[in-house]
Amino acid sequence: MRALTYHGSHDVKVDTVPDPILQNADDVILKVTATAICGSDLHMYRGKIPAMKSGDILGHEFMGEVVDAGPNVTNLAKGDRVVVPFVIACGSCFFCDMQLFSACETTNPDRGSIMNKKSLRSGAALFGFSHLYGGVPGGQAEYVRVPKANVGPIRIPIALSDEQVLFLSDILPTGYQAVLNTGVGKGGSLAIFGAGPVGQMAAACARMLGIEKIFMVDHHAFRLDFAKRTYDVIPVNFDDCDAAEYILDNTSHRGVDGVIDAVGFEAKGSTLETVMTDLKLEGSSGKALRQCIAAVRRGGMVSVPGVYAGFIHGFLFGDIFEKGIGIKAGQTHVQKYMPELLAAIGEGKLRPQEIISHRLKLDQAAEGYKMFDKKEDECRKVILTP
Repeated sequence: MRALTYHGSHDVKVDTVPDPILQNADDVILKVTATAICGSDLHMYRGKIPAMKSGDILGHEFMGEVVDAGPNVTNLAKGDRVVVPFVIACGSCFFCDMQLFSACETTNPDRGSIMNKKSLRSGAALFGFSHLYGGVPGGQAEYVRVPKANVGPIRIPIALSDEQVLFLSDILPTGYQAVLNTGVGKGGSLAIFGAGPVGQMAAACARMLGIEKIFMVDHHAFRLDFAKRTYDVIPVNFDDCDAAEYILDNTSHRGVDGVIDAVGFEAKGSTLETVMTDLKLEGSSGKALRQCIAAVRRGGMVSVPGVYAGFIHGFLFGDIFEKGIGIKAGQTHVQKYMPELLAAIGEGKLRPQEIISHRLKLDQAAEGYKMFDKKEDECRKVILTP
C-alpha cells in the first residue's frame, strides 16, 4: 500500500509499504477514505518529537471502511463506515472505567516520562505519534490496523459526508474538551490562544455552548480573519499589541472567565527561550502559557490542549497561586465525546468542515505538510484522500 512516512526533520514522503494485517483478535483493518494533517503532526515534521524512526507512518486523524475484523470484534462489521479516535484505549482499565481514555494504562505500558519517571508511568498509545506513544502506525495511508476496535471507532450515518465527520477523530473533541475544561458557561467570556485547527474548533464549540465573548489570539491575519468571520470572535494579533493587556483592557481589567492555550511548546517566544530550547536547557516555550495566566481572571481556569514537554522557565506559579486559578491539561478523552459531537453535527449545530482549506491526494501529502508548516496559500487545514 501507499503511506506517508517519516525520514527526518522536514523530510516526509509517500512510500510503498507492506499492507497492515490483523495482529490481535480485537483488531480491524480499515480502508482509509479520508485523513488529515494535524498541527500535532508538525511537531514531528519539524523534528521536535523524540523517538521517531525512519519509515514510521504518520497520521492520527482518519476514517474509512472496515474491510477485515478479528474474531473478538463485536461492535463493528465488514463494510461499516467509521471514524477512529486518535487515542487507543482498552475501555476496561482503571482510567478507562472513569472515561479518562487518554490515560489508558494498557495500550502503551512501556511509556515513561522523559523528565520524571516517578510521576508518569503510562498513558494511552496514539496513532502515528512516535514510539513514546506506542509506535503504532498512523492513518495517512491507504489502509491502517485499528487495535481495540470495540472501544472508540464510531459508525457514521450514510447521510453525513466524510468531511463533516472526519474531525471527530481529534481536533473537534480536543477543542470541545478544552472549552469544557475551562468551566465557562453560557454568557461567559473566553480567550483562545492559537488560531490553528484546535483553536478554531474550540471557538466553534464555545459558540455552540453559548459563550458570549470570545477573544482569539494569533499573529496570522488570515487565521484571525477566518475566526472572526466564521465564529464571531474578537481577533487579537500579538504582533500589534500585548495580547493579555488587550484582553484585560476589554474585560473591565478583570480578565476572561477562562483561557485556552491551543499553542503548546512551540509558541513564539523570546530570543532567550529560543536559545535555551536549542541548547536543551528548556523543553518548551512558556510565552503562550504566561500570557494565558495573565489574561484569565481571579478564580478562573486555564485549559491546555496544546502539547508541552520538559521544563519551562518563568512558569509564574506564584501568579497562579495569587490569582487562585486552576489549570487542566492533557490529551483528549476522545471516545467520551464522540457520540454527542456526532449528534451535534447531524443536527447542524456544528459544521467542522468549514475549516478545510485544501484538499489533496495522499500522494501529495509531502506538499501538504510543507504548505501547512509554512502557512502558505492561507492554509488552515489539509484533507488527504488515498
